[in-house]
Amino acid sequence: MPGTCTIVIPTYNEEDNIVRMAKALRESYPEFRVLFMDDNSTDASRSLIEGLDDPYVRMFVRKPEERGLAASVMQGFCICGTDYFINMDCDFQHPLSTLGPIYEKLEAGYDLVVGTRTNRMIMGFARGMGSWIFNIWYALELKIHGKQITTDLMSGLIGGRTDVFKPIIEKNWDDMELTGWKVLADLLKHSDRKLRIGKVEYQFEKREKGDSHLNDKVVITTFHQMWGFGKLMSKFYAKIKGVDYYALYPNEKKR
Repeated sequence: MPGTCTIVIPTYNEEDNIVRMAKALRESYPEFRVLFMDDNSTDASRSLIEGLDDPYVRMFVRKPEERGLAASVMQGFCICGTDYFINMDCDFQHPLSTLGPIYEKLEAGYDLVVGTRTNRMIMGFARGMGSWIFNIWYALELKIHGKQITTDLMSGLIGGRTDVFKPIIEKNWDDMELTGWKVLADLLKHSDRKLRIGKVEYQFEKREKGDSHLNDKVVITTFHQMWGFGKLMSKFYAKIKGVDYYALYPNEKKR
């Protein structure tokens, strides 16, 4: 019997995309559940999803004090209630056509399947180069610490087995970069077992509507995710950008 699957999508003020995304997913993959993990949007996102009145589409509104993209995604994996999860964005940069192949690999026995971009520079030269450099650094750090790697460690399009990753997330919740963006890196960083990892290559698309949420905080949290040296780089970047590092990480404040 085929396994069940939930598409987990983190959202914040995505009213321009959210209904189109829900309808497109339901049309393309009628057997999949769709779970929007919302960080207390201030627009009409919630009412729009409720208006669909579709039992396979739901929105989980998270507590205001617990906002964070990675936290939303990780919690979504834990509460999805299906055999598999697939994480993607709400801005149509991840082609819907990749979800089928990811699901097929999960059905074939892979623990983790990573959507791997073949055209990273479509994001623009600066962002594309930054993603490429971070990918190399993450791979080195993970290897040094005896962890597994994959080709595109910056990918936001990933699928996994819930029974494998729910215990990992629950065990390491307090040590994860919950306000960050790089969920895949944390899953690999905290995994305590040998994973069977697959990949599905795809062409990254330009965002159709709405604004990107990338900012200096994203860079700081991305640095911060990788052990001691990463935290030093995070502090350095925050200083040169005039960002209050200890407002982001109050538990690290020197007494």
